[in-house]
Amino acid sequence: MRYLTPLGVAVAVWATLVATRADDAPLSDLIARAAKGDARSRMDLAYRYRDGNGVKRDYAEAVRWAHLVADGGDADARDFVGWMYFQGLGVRRSPEIAAGYFRAAAGKSPTAAWNFAQCCFAGLGVDQDVPKALDAWRKAAGMGHGRSASTAAMVYLAGDGVPSDAAEARKFAERAVELNDPSGYILLGEIHFQAGETEKARENWARVSKTKPVGPTGQPTQPSDRMAAQQGADLLKLIEYRGRKPEPGKFALVSMQHVHQGWNNCGATSCAMLARSQGKKVSSWDYKRLCASPPGTGTDWGDLLGASQKLGLRWKLITFTPDDDGFEKAEAFARGELDAGRPLVIDFKFTGPEYAGGEAGHTLTLVGYVAKDNLYVLCNPAIATPGLQLMSAKDLKHYWRSDHYGAISKNVLSRPALVLDR
Repeated sequence: MRYLTPLGVAVAVWATLVATRADDAPLSDLIARAAKGDARSRMDLAYRYRDGNGVKRDYAEAVRWAHLVADGGDADARDFVGWMYFQGLGVRRSPEIAAGYFRAAAGKSPTAAWNFAQCCFAGLGVDQDVPKALDAWRKAAGMGHGRSASTAAMVYLAGDGVPSDAAEARKFAERAVELNDPSGYILLGEIHFQAGETEKARENWARVSKTKPVGPTGQPTQPSDRMAAQQGADLLKLIEYRGRKPEPGKFALVSMQHVHQGWNNCGATSCAMLARSQGKKVSSWDYKRLCASPPGTGTDWGDLLGASQKLGLRWKLITFTPDDDGFEKAEAFARGELDAGRPLVIDFKFTGPEYAGGEAGHTLTLVGYVAKDNLYVLCNPAIATPGLQLMSAKDLKHYWRSDHYGAISKNVLSRPALVLDR
């Protein structure tokens, strides 16, 4: 079983309107105006009840007030209601109903257009249709939604579900930067870097790295609005290693094409990236379709292995114990694989009351290490292309563990990895 994770939230969270409206009126006054039909007051109440701002959080009451405005045709209210249906907050969860609200509002609400694109990209509530998703992202970007522009750029750059188109990718990346989207700076910097324009890449990454506080490395559960800044700082450090010949025992960095994961598709996307590194031009959604679970749900690692066999690839699952000795062995094995130019697919586990059911998980790839700084390099499908981020050995030891990566885990905690079977 897979769970949506903090790392996933950095890119995959679907932007509905998140701020409550600026109205400091007493609750009784708001209710009185709302009862008389004032749309602004009704939406103020919807936001207040959704966020628990000055009232006890009540999702059902939030939906009730927003519905009254949405039924009158207001695009932002329709987006609000759609998001509540998508998440199952105050109503029975229904991606189909959610997608209907998003579609109805997409012509006037950039967040609704973004959300409808996400539905099309992931095949949630509608048929999976990447070109239609791109059309909706284009519409949202035209209305000023920067994340839509950067996401469209990533899809065109990777050629995931559509033919790769470097010109379209660059156009959308530049639009994302115009809209000051943090992921846009990461992506446009990568486009410059791949073109050999290293100083332009450095300028973009340096600019985004200064927008939020950053640390020596990122913390996997850090707030999502700091992810791009940290990634920019990490990419600046990695410039000296990218393209350099590996030095076994000192550093390795395996090149891997990054693919944007979409909604809760980290496992299939990570495996698609690994398959691409072996010369198989497979999209993340094609890989997902080789597995039994439907779009938008977690993917059993047994199914991921089965999909690799259908593609003619030889992979295997290996596990290490979750204790100190297990990490030492896992670390030695991983460095040996990376020295030989072989990346690994690994699984993270997060625990805490902030996660549904008390835990969350995320599948991503391990592509490098820097021994002198005791750092590891991840290629994460949940963040902006190129997906590279640094992690300390201490954090890797803490998060590389899972007991829900598939039926084959038998709920036993271990450090799992999918690796090339030599």
